Amino acid sequence: MNRTTLTGHEQGAKPAGGEERETVSARRLQADPRWAAALLAAVLTTVAFCAADVAARSYPFGSRTRSVNDLGNQYVPFHAHLWDLLHGRADGGLLVNWQSGYGSSFLPDVGTYVSSPFALLVAVFPRDEIDLAVYTITVLKTATAGAAMACLLLTLRRGRWWAAGLLGASYALCGWSLALASYNPMWLDGLIALPLLCLVGEWALTGRRPLVGVLIVALAWIANFYTAYMATLGAALVLLLRLVLAELPWRRALAVVGRAAVTVGLGIGLAAPLVIVVYSGTKHAYPGREGHFAPVGADDLLARLLPTTYSYSSPALYVGITALVLALALPFHRAVPARVRAGWTVLVLLVALSLQWAPTSLAWHAFAAPNGSSYRQAFVLCALLVIAAWHALAYGMPDWRALGAAAGLLVLVAAVASRSTLTHQHHHHTWPVVLLAAAGALGGLALLGLGNGRPVLVGLAALLLVGAQFGEAAATSAVATRMRLGQMDDYAPWGDRQQREADAVAQADAWPRYRTEPGRDQTVANDPMTVGGQGSQYYSSLTADVLSRTMTALGDGWTSRGRSLQSLDNPVTDAVFSVGARVHNPPDPHQKWLPQGGGPSTVTREDVPPLVTVRPTAAHSTPAAFGPSPYRNQELLLGARVYTLPRTALTGERKGDEVRGLLVDGPQTVSAQCRAGSSVFLWAPRYSGTAQLASGGERKLFRSDAEGTKIAAMQPLGTVRTTGRVRIELTPNRLSRIPARGAVGCLDTAKLRAAVGRLKSSGATEVTVSDGTLHARLPAGSKGTAVVAVPRIAGWRCSAGGPEAAASEFHGLIAVPLGASATSLTCTFHPPGLRLGTAVGGVSLLTLILLGTLAAVRRRTAARSGEPTTTAH
Repeated sequence: MNRTTLTGHEQGAKPAGGEERETVSARRLQADPRWAAALLAAVLTTVAFCAADVAARSYPFGSRTRSVNDLGNQYVPFHAHLWDLLHGRADGGLLVNWQSGYGSSFLPDVGTYVSSPFALLVAVFPRDEIDLAVYTITVLKTATAGAAMACLLLTLRRGRWWAAGLLGASYALCGWSLALASYNPMWLDGLIALPLLCLVGEWALTGRRPLVGVLIVALAWIANFYTAYMATLGAALVLLLRLVLAELPWRRALAVVGRAAVTVGLGIGLAAPLVIVVYSGTKHAYPGREGHFAPVGADDLLARLLPTTYSYSSPALYVGITALVLALALPFHRAVPARVRAGWTVLVLLVALSLQWAPTSLAWHAFAAPNGSSYRQAFVLCALLVIAAWHALAYGMPDWRALGAAAGLLVLVAAVASRSTLTHQHHHHTWPVVLLAAAGALGGLALLGLGNGRPVLVGLAALLLVGAQFGEAAATSAVATRMRLGQMDDYAPWGDRQQREADAVAQADAWPRYRTEPGRDQTVANDPMTVGGQGSQYYSSLTADVLSRTMTALGDGWTSRGRSLQSLDNPVTDAVFSVGARVHNPPDPHQKWLPQGGGPSTVTREDVPPLVTVRPTAAHSTPAAFGPSPYRNQELLLGARVYTLPRTALTGERKGDEVRGLLVDGPQTVSAQCRAGSSVFLWAPRYSGTAQLASGGERKLFRSDAEGTKIAAMQPLGTVRTTGRVRIELTPNRLSRIPARGAVGCLDTAKLRAAVGRLKSSGATEVTVSDGTLHARLPAGSKGTAVVAVPRIAGWRCSAGGPEAAASEFHGLIAVPLGASATSLTCTFHPPGLRLGTAVGGVSLLTLILLGTLAAVRRRTAARSGEPTTTAH
């Protein structure tokens, strides 16, 4: 095919007659099919998505919760905090989240979790319907992705609008969307971004809409830079293929590449204030798990092309049998030009291979091995399969030879996939759905081929294809929902328990006079953002390294390999961090593995120092000064010796060593001798099971695992009786370890009260906190070091009467050396990377304005001289 026919016909930029100019009415008529296709794709996607949840009896259409894994632990709480922020009810602002991690940088979390324009919709929902808000946003994002793909298909080449809508829905309901992104809603912005970025590439090819293209790139990278990076790579591959197929002269091809590069560069530049902040946040985050890529077998790979298969660790490539058959038919479709057939087929195969090779997999993931699924880029291959299917249909129906070849390849795919365990998990679902969907797809395509000029047959074909697509997509989504619920942790949506927690926190809250901890018996890992208060609990991909290491040194527990910190129920750390009120909740009844017990949420109060205290010496140390004992580490921060660490004895045979700890493989007893009236604490981070004083007291649960993804927090067990004898009964639920030395600590509460009194007498007389600023008034004559009970994360700068400087550190907390005349201090937070990002964004904005001005001047000059204008700028 010659160049003019390919570029013009495929882009749909001109009518078939090749007229150079179109009337306004013709352009509107041309745009109508895209709007109709987009609407159809959105409706099909929405109805199928919701129907699947009805079938799975999943929230909001049934009793099964949707909040599995990070959806309940991270994303819903971050949307709840965004709701509070938008309604002026949050502690903090865009710069600092004062509710989590005793004060965490919030802007990187915004860019990672809630920077999508769709996230703002939470504001229109009631606070106690936050789960419904997130579900609605998820559905809207998925539907928008289908609409965007439908528009792209009709831009690449004109065809039946309803077929474009059907394939748009196939893309929106692809396996990646249903299996992964439906509970990682920020990834759905990448699903939307890919077809939009491909449209930007089309505009670069024709020299149209440069400003809109830059804004789309910027919006995509702001909404979710992680999947936007993958979508940008995918769109670049599509554009390069389009250039190859267009056979443009090399100078014009280079000009297109240059326009596209400038568009992408300016768009990313506009997003830089957020993107660079997020990037900088990852540099200061606690390191997660090092992922090691291992490609899946061919049987598992091909199984994921079929409906109702599910796996967390293999690429979810399902796009519907209709789209798959058309994509398989493309190489054999003789009505399609050979270069087009070969180009799209080769691109699909190359991207499929790139998913299976470690170096290219790393490149797809921005050269950082993902902590979780290794196939987060699979949505790009799903898009290419759908685009290939569209080319097979838009050039005219495949003939019987092409459909026969596609059917044969589909049988081969099913035969290889039948060896996979993924098709055996739900064989009673998979094979009937595959057979019905294949029959509907092949039957519908056959009717479509026979129905040329026969509206009745075309209508029947459309109904058959839509019905098959709807049924298999709904079944696939329902299976994925049930499989996730069976394989992952899950959490209840907002209900009576969360409302009781929130009410208890609200009644006790007096921030910033003191902190209110929402409680160790948490509902989700980000309880402070969900129910309020100012706790140590914090779960994010950007949990600061200094926070995680400091809290671990103090005896805190965590999950997700250190990125999900828990509440540490300890009066010493409560004094250090100014926790004046602590909520105590009954065990979450939704977690059936927990010991069940009812009762209301209660609050205990303590007399604690203010957020800012003054230590008598100017010397301050680094976290390296922490030792192996969390009890002694707590005393370093408190500034007083309050614990006795008795010798302990473990009944039974001693197995293990001094470094890794003693093995506990059955019920055993830890014995020690402490002062009567002291409080007993047990620190056993590698122990999993329950512990209880033999003399009575509450049975405490310790949670850890053998893989090192979670460790147990230090816990109080009760008070030492008059005999001074301490016997702790251990009942492990797996082979565990307890420290050979220093597991038991006995707290002298009188000494603690004295230490608190000293800190209060020298502490700040008043503390005020805004978004990124903390100000404290100090007693006259304060000397030494002011210690702020806030983790010294990167970005804090402080002044105590002199010039502002980077904050010092006191065992992981903010420290400010005081001069002889200091009466106040002010600390301000500057997110790392914000200054550089703002500079890059400003330069990009000025460049965009300059280019737009030059283009406008050229058009005006050309109009005055009577020269024809172009749209190449």
